[in-house]
Amino acid sequence: MAEIRLPRLEQGQTKIKSVPIAVTPEGFWCCPSPTVFQKTLKSQNTLNKPKTSPPTQIQKKQTTVNEKKASSTSPRTNLVTDEQKTHCSDPPLPNEKAPRQKPENVPKKVTIEFGEPGTSDLKVILLGKQGIAVKLSVHRSILVEHSSFFASRISEQQPVFPCLEIDNCEDVEIYVETIGLMYCKELKQQLMKKSVSRVLRMLKVGEQLGYSTCIQSCLEYLEAVPWVGEEEEEKVVSSVLSLETESIGVKPVLKRVSSDISKPPKDTLSHILDLVLKSKEEKGRREMKSIVLKLLRENNTLPTSSGSSDVYNEILYSSCKNSLDSLLSLFRQAAEPDFPDKSINTRDPVMKCIALEADNLLWLLDILAERQAADEFALIWVNQEELAKLHTRITIVSRFHVSMITSRLFVGIGRGEVLPCKDTRHLLLKTWLQPLINDYSWLQHRCRSFDRKVVEEGIGRTILTLPLEDQQSVLLSWLGCFLKAGDNNCPNLQKAFEVWWRRTFIRPYVESGTLEQTSKVEEE
Repeated sequence: MAEIRLPRLEQGQTKIKSVPIAVTPEGFWCCPSPTVFQKTLKSQNTLNKPKTSPPTQIQKKQTTVNEKKASSTSPRTNLVTDEQKTHCSDPPLPNEKAPRQKPENVPKKVTIEFGEPGTSDLKVILLGKQGIAVKLSVHRSILVEHSSFFASRISEQQPVFPCLEIDNCEDVEIYVETIGLMYCKELKQQLMKKSVSRVLRMLKVGEQLGYSTCIQSCLEYLEAVPWVGEEEEEKVVSSVLSLETESIGVKPVLKRVSSDISKPPKDTLSHILDLVLKSKEEKGRREMKSIVLKLLRENNTLPTSSGSSDVYNEILYSSCKNSLDSLLSLFRQAAEPDFPDKSINTRDPVMKCIALEADNLLWLLDILAERQAADEFALIWVNQEELAKLHTRITIVSRFHVSMITSRLFVGIGRGEVLPCKDTRHLLLKTWLQPLINDYSWLQHRCRSFDRKVVEEGIGRTILTLPLEDQQSVLLSWLGCFLKAGDNNCPNLQKAFEVWWRRTFIRPYVESGTLEQTSKVEEE
C-alpha cells in the first residue's frame, strides 16, 4: 500500500476537472461511470500529442478558440484553486498570464473532483497512472469507521492535516468507487448487476484499505453470481485464495470448486461409468460417452500420481469385465438352435443388447488406448475363445458389432497405441482375423464408422510385427481368402504382403549361415 503524505501539486502541471455526481437517499455519492475516466484519459492524450505548425490563418483561428475555451473554464478552475490555496499549496493566481507552453510542457495531470466540499472535513487525493489525480471531498469519521488503513494513517497525523495523498494507485477508478461504498448502508444492492471482474477489483482494493464490510459483501456476491467460463472461474478462485486478511469467510466461495465430502473419487467415477454403460437411451448415451471420453482425455494431460492412474484403470477394466460377461451371455442365447424361430419381440431385445455391450467395450477400449493402458484389454480379448466360436453361429446383423472391437485393436497396434507382447499379437490374428474377414463386406457397406483404409493398414502393420515365419503363415492364409472372396469381401493386405516378400526373397537382413552360426553359439 502506498504511503499517505501531505500533497504537493506542482504549479502549472495540473488541470482540474469537476464531474457531476449522483447522491442517493442514503447520502451515498455515486461513483461516475468508467467513461468519465476514459474521456479524461482521451482528452489528456490529445493534449500531449505534439501538433504540427499549420498555416497562419488556421493558427489565428485556433488561438481564438483556445482563448474562448480558457475563459469558459476559468471559474471552475478558480473554485478548486481556492481550495488548494486554503488546504494545500499556493497555485498561481487565476488572472496571472502564464507563459505559452511548448507541446512537451502540456499539463500531465488531470484532476477529477468528487464529493461535497462544503460539508466535508478531509480531502483525499489519489494519484494514479497516466497522470490522473482524483480529489475526493470526504468525511474523516466515515473513513475511520470503515477502513483500518485510513484509521491508522489519520491517527498518525500530528498535527491533523486537511489533505491526504495516496501515491501510485493501481486502480484509481475502483478506489473512488470503494471509498464511495463507505457512505452506503446496503452494499449488496450496489454490487448487483456489476461484472465479476469489477467486483474482483473492488475486492482487491477493499483488502488494501482494510474495508472488511466491502470484502465480505464482495465474497457474498461472488458466491451467489454465476461464473462464465473457465477463465473467469480461475480468476475468482485465485483472487479469493490470495486474500491475506484473516478471519474472512472464503469457504462458501471455494465450495463451488472443492468438496469436503470424504467419498473417494473412485466410487464417483465408477458410478458415472455404470450410468452411461447401462443407459438405454441411444442419443443421450452417445453424447455422454463423447463427453466423458473428452474429459478423461483432458485429465490425462494433468500431472497425476501413479496411484490415481492405477485406480482409474482398475475401474475401467472392471467395467470391461462386466460388459464382456454380459456379451458372452447374450451370444449364448443368440447361438441357440431355436433362437431364429422365436418371435421378434424375443429376438429384438437380445440383438439390441449385443450391439449395446459391443459399443460399450469399444468405448472403454478407446479410453484405455488414450490412457496408454490397453495392452491388458488385448490380452483379455484374444482369450475369448468361446466368444469367437459362437461368432459364426450368430447372424451377421448382430455379430458385426464385435468385429468392430477387433478392428479397433488392429488400428491401435498399427498406430503404436496398444503394445501387447508377441504371443498376444499372434493370437489376436489367429483367433479374430477370420471372424473379421467373415464380416468385412457388411462392415464396409453397413457401418458408417468403419474406415477400410485405416483398418487394413493396422492389420498389415500388426502382421509385420511378428517373426518372419509367423508373417508367412498369416499372409498365406489371408492370400487364400483374398483369392476366393475378392477385394470387396476381404481386407486388402497387399502392402504387408509385399514387405514380407522383400524381407524373405529379395534382401534378407541376416544371412542364413550367420543366423545358424549365431544359434549354435547360443546353444553352446
